[in-house]
Amino acid sequence: MVETLRIGHSPDADDAFMFYGLVSGKVAIPGYAIEHVLADIETLNRWALDGRLEVTAISAATYPRVADRYRLFRTGASVGRGYGPRLLARDPVDPHELRGRRIAVPGRYTTAYLLLRLFLADFQPVWVPFDAIVSAVQRGDVDAGLVIHESQITYARHGLHLVADLGAWWQATTGLPIPLGVNVVRRDLGDVLAQRIQRALRESIRIAYTELNAAIRYAQQFGRGMDTDTCIRFVRMYVNADTRDLGAEGLRALEELYRQSHAHGYIPTVPVLDPVT
Repeated sequence: MVETLRIGHSPDADDAFMFYGLVSGKVAIPGYAIEHVLADIETLNRWALDGRLEVTAISAATYPRVADRYRLFRTGASVGRGYGPRLLARDPVDPHELRGRRIAVPGRYTTAYLLLRLFLADFQPVWVPFDAIVSAVQRGDVDAGLVIHESQITYARHGLHLVADLGAWWQATTGLPIPLGVNVVRRDLGDVLAQRIQRALRESIRIAYTELNAAIRYAQQFGRGMDTDTCIRFVRMYVNADTRDLGAEGLRALEELYRQSHAHGYIPTVPVLDPVT
C-alpha cells in the first residue's frame, strides 16, 4: 500500500501557486504523507515514461506515451486561451524565414516542441533548458528560441522580438484553447484514491485564491526575479477556471492536438481520454 504520495511539479510560479494549499499544510489527504518533488517539466516528462511518481505534472504532449500507466486529472491543467509558448528572435523576422534554422526548444516531450512542429515543421531543434533559452537567443547561439513559463511575458525586457505566439496561432486555426500541461495520477492507485487526490488539488487551488497575497508571496520564490504584478499576471494566465476543471472544451482541445499530431506522425497513438471524475 502506498503511504507516501510523491507529487511532481515544476519549480515555477504557476505550479507553486496551484500547490500552495497542499504545501502549506492547509490541505491534507488523511492517511498519506505528501512529498513534493520539484523538477523541470522535461525531467518530469521523462520520469513519467518510467512511472516513477504517483502523481505528476507532465506536458500534454507526453500523455499519449504514458496513458497506459497514468490517468488524466480534470484538475491542474495549464491551458492557454489565445496565448501560449512564444517563438522569439533577436531581430524582427518572418516565421517562414526560420525554416531549416536552429531553434532552441525546452525539451523533446514538451507541448511547446510539438506545437512548433505543427506550426513550422522544418527546423533544427536545439535542446536547451527552459530557463536558459532567452540567454541562448541573446548570445546568438541559435536563430530563435521557443519560451515557456514567465519568459512568455518578460521577453521584451531582454530586448527580444516576438516571431509567433503558438497559442494564438492554435486558437486561430482550431477555434480551441491549447492545453499545455496536465496533472496525472498512476492508474495502480485506484479510482477512490485518485478522486481524493484530485479533490485535494482542487481545494489547494481554491485556498490559493482565497489567500491570494500569501500564495503569491510563496509563488514569487519560484519566479526567477518576477515582480509581484508580473507574478500575479502570469499566475492568472495559467491557474484559472480551466485549471479547476478542464471541461468538455479542454478535452476536445486535447483530442484535436493528439489527432493532428498523430496524423503527422509526431506521437505514437491517440489515447482514449478517461479523466478522473
